[in-house]
Amino acid sequence: MRILHVLDHALPLQSGYTFRTRAILKASRERGWDVAAVSGPRQKTAAQGWEEVDGLRFYRTPAVGGEVRGLASFARSIAAAIDSFRPDILHAHSPVLDGLAALPIARWRKLPLVYEIRAFWEDAAVGNGTGTEGSARYRVTRALESWAVRRADAVAVICEGLRGDLVARGVPREKIMVSPNGVDLALFGQPPARDGALAHELGLERAEVIGFIGSFYPYEGLDDLIAAMPALVAARPEAALLLVGGGPAEAALRAQAGASPVAHRIRFVGRVPHTEVERYYGLTDVLAYPRKAMRLTELVTPLKPLEAMAQGKLVAASDVGGHRELIRDGDTGTLFAPGDADAIARSLAGLFADRSGWDARRARARRFVEEERNWSSNIGRYEPVYQRLVEAAKMGPTWFKQSAPA
Repeated sequence: MRILHVLDHALPLQSGYTFRTRAILKASRERGWDVAAVSGPRQKTAAQGWEEVDGLRFYRTPAVGGEVRGLASFARSIAAAIDSFRPDILHAHSPVLDGLAALPIARWRKLPLVYEIRAFWEDAAVGNGTGTEGSARYRVTRALESWAVRRADAVAVICEGLRGDLVARGVPREKIMVSPNGVDLALFGQPPARDGALAHELGLERAEVIGFIGSFYPYEGLDDLIAAMPALVAARPEAALLLVGGGPAEAALRAQAGASPVAHRIRFVGRVPHTEVERYYGLTDVLAYPRKAMRLTELVTPLKPLEAMAQGKLVAASDVGGHRELIRDGDTGTLFAPGDADAIARSLAGLFADRSGWDARRARARRFVEEERNWSSNIGRYEPVYQRLVEAAKMGPTWFKQSAPA
């Protein structure tokens, strides 16, 4: 089976989006499928044709200005990639522009189209601070998403929250499969060793380290975590906060931390190469994910807590829907009230005050990832969908159209 994935952006860029894609492509290939991908104009490359990155083939769309021109250019690149790769299936991933670019090409080339949603684009814009819920742009984007979902031959989502939202819009539940975020245990399968030299460099030799490693978006709630630090340090004088990464909220967070009475207990590292991330995981005692409560975080499951759990790290997170799909409070991790600095401080202080159950909790969390969020087994969820669509397509366009879910 040959699958061509249609992507917003891809390796060598580094993000949760590209790491999920990499895991899907690698696990698909290990399953015996031939895979390639085509990235869109937001990759911002002048490259044409294809290139190999990390052993994977990526067709490129040259950067162009404007969404309409970009959509047309993307569609041409998808068509060219089909000519070169000869796939059996197109598998487009959100945002919705990818689905809109792929849909007419799929129909023209008589290929089945799977459309996969990782987050609703309109809600992501609200979470990133670039959009407003209920605005005209928000409503148009939501309508386009619904339009694309109804016309795709099958739909995949990363969590139950997204499937429930689509079902509420009238999309048949049986048309939607859940392909949850997972972890490549070849990359995140072993607890990282503590790097004593790095701990000394950062002044964390004897610290009780709370860490966050990821992108600094407003919805991540890192301002609430910084606001919790004075109370936490009052209860646990050795507590320190280690923030690794960067993003739109970074300047505001640095200013907030600098004005904190415990500024000396907060460390910003900045972005680090993916190959260096494990060194910083190895310094942390607890990974904290204080996401704010909003549609995006209630509906969408993040990837970072799973990576931490796979490495045997203790996780503490806000009690929002996306986290509740991953973390069982008091069993595989700790949940605290979102947007509440005092609740964050109490929760973290309580964890450090009693470490007696840490090993068992970390083991249960690791087992959850191995059994339910491991990409080597997760990828099998696609197989019955792919097989059904390929068999239907072989019967001819009319039969295929009738047999695909409405």
